[in-house]
Amino acid sequence: MRVHVAFTPGEATTAQLGIVVDVLRATSTIAQALASGYERVYCCREVEEARALRESLGEGLLGGERDAVRIDGFDVGASPREFLGEPRAPTVIFSTTNGTRAILETAARADEVLLGSLLNLDAVAAAARERGEDVLIVCAGFQGTFALDDAYCAGRIVQLLGAEPSDSAKAADAIARAWPEAHEGLLARTYGPPGLEQDIAFCAQVGMLDVVPRLSRMVDGAAEMTKGDS
Repeated sequence: MRVHVAFTPGEATTAQLGIVVDVLRATSTIAQALASGYERVYCCREVEEARALRESLGEGLLGGERDAVRIDGFDVGASPREFLGEPRAPTVIFSTTNGTRAILETAARADEVLLGSLLNLDAVAAAARERGEDVLIVCAGFQGTFALDDAYCAGRIVQLLGAEPSDSAKAADAIARAWPEAHEGLLARTYGPPGLEQDIAFCAQVGMLDVVPRLSRMVDGAAEMTKGDS
C-alpha cells in the first residue's frame, strides 16, 4: 500500500482510491452535513449547474460560496456550522470555489473517492486502510495553488495510513509534524479573507465524526456524495 499527495488538483494522477481534502471548508462541511442526517450532497462545479440541478431534481438545499461569501440566492453558505441540527431537506446541492472542483477532478481520475477532513480524520484513514489499495490524497488548494491547511490535513492522514509514502507524502507528513495542535496548523495558512475564525476553530476538531463521504454516482455532471461509516 502506497500513498501519494497531490498538493493541487492539477497534480493529481490516476488512482485506485482518491481522498479529497478541502479542510476549510468543503470536505469538512459535507462530512458534517451527512453526519447531521442529510442523505446526499451533490457537488457541482459552477453556480448555474447547481441551480439547474435543483430545478431538475425538484428539491434540494442550495449551498455554497465564492471567495468565502455565500452565493447570492443560495439557501446557505459553506460553513459546517450551518449544517448542525435537524436537516432542512434530504438533499444538499453544493458548489464552492475550490473544494467541489477538486472532488470532480478526482472523480475523473480515481476508481473510488472519499472525502477527508480533520473532523473525520480517524474514520477516513480507517476506511482507506481497510481497502489496502494505493491512495492518492488530493488537496483542493487555493485557486489552483498550494494551500498549507490542506497540506497539513493531508499529512495527518498520511501519518495514520501507515503506507509507503511518496516524496510529496513525506513532505505533507513533515508539515503536519510542524504543528502538533490542529488549530495552530490551520491558523498558519496565509490566504483567504478574515472573518472565518469560528469556522477555523470548528474545522480544527479532530476525529469528531465517524462518517466517510463517498462518491456514489455522477448525476448530470455532479458528484453525489453519500454517507459511509468507518
